[in-house]
Amino acid sequence: MSRVVAIVAVAGALCVQAAGVMAADMPNTLPPAYDLPPPVVLPARPFDFNTGWYLRGDLGYAMGRIQGAESASPFPNPTNSKLGNNFMAGVGAGIKTQWLRTDFTVDYTAPMKYKGTILTPDDTTANISTISALFNGYLDLGTWYRVTPYIGAGAGAANVAVSNFSGPAPPFASDTTHKQWNFAWAVMAGVGYAVGPNLMVDVGYRYIDFGDGRTNADALGAMTFKNVSAHEVRVGLRWSFDDLVLR
Repeated sequence: MSRVVAIVAVAGALCVQAAGVMAADMPNTLPPAYDLPPPVVLPARPFDFNTGWYLRGDLGYAMGRIQGAESASPFPNPTNSKLGNNFMAGVGAGIKTQWLRTDFTVDYTAPMKYKGTILTPDDTTANISTISALFNGYLDLGTWYRVTPYIGAGAGAANVAVSNFSGPAPPFASDTTHKQWNFAWAVMAGVGYAVGPNLMVDVGYRYIDFGDGRTNADALGAMTFKNVSAHEVRVGLRWSFDDLVLR
């Protein structure tokens, strides 16, 4: 019996030793913690205000046009009606995408001289000035060497002011000044030239229709000026906010 116990003890010792050798020979399949790659931390992205907003300012020269004038009945209407030229200025704000722009503009046209004939040449005169407020849309047609041509159209309202009227038809009152609001529309075309990352020089043409204007009325009536409009040559600057990034 003692011999059997000794044989079992020796066999158990050999098994334990063999298991230890096999464990030592097996590869370490689980790397230690310090061998794992560090966790990836994504940086916080900035909040970008790159919305395409811009401001604009324009100066130009307006060449006035008029369809004609109508006197109060029964006085004859003026003939050979013509409207002079004068300077204009405007400001606005808008937003742009890659190829489409929209903006809201307010423009003032200095008094243009009206002249017409009732009895003698140019015996009927008045000054006509305007303030227009338009919502405009533009299509940018591509950019070549920093030059971007565009076309556009606008609609809104215009305040037509008539003053300093004189002529052989009513009104004969001393105060002839009258202002009225009309529907107004415009079409335009031009080119923009990028002089910097956020600054564009804008050279363009605009035709704008202001609607009718008239004098103040007295007891005999008023003079109405039909379809006041202008061809404008304009030069301006557009400054965008494309570089405003809050980090």
